[in-house]
Amino acid sequence: MPWSLLIVDDHADFRAGARALLQVDGFEVLGEAADGESALEAARRLRPQVVLLDVQLPGMDGFAVADRLAAEDDPPIVVLISSRAAETFRHRLREARSVRGFIAKAELSGECLFALLA
Repeated sequence: MPWSLLIVDDHADFRAGARALLQVDGFEVLGEAADGESALEAARRLRPQVVLLDVQLPGMDGFAVADRLAAEDDPPIVVLISSRAAETFRHRLREARSVRGFIAKAELSGECLFALLA
């Protein structure tokens, strides 16, 4: 059974590309969201196993969204993504208990995501 996924990013082109890439690699993409508030609503409504979550979103950033998702009943696994390198967020990533891992957008692949979920 494939992992179910919600993609959260404020760039529609990235969401479309990530959806196509991850579906080919066996993920079931349940939906997309462009900001933190719509991500929270979509996660509650769709109940994905995994939320692929951009760090830099309009309004609430990805770390804040991850913390709010972690407080939900049966929270999803959160994997943060960014066009910036993990080193940029080193301290925040180290302290983020509600996050499974981080993938740079340029390195996103089903294989990379599967490795974090294993």
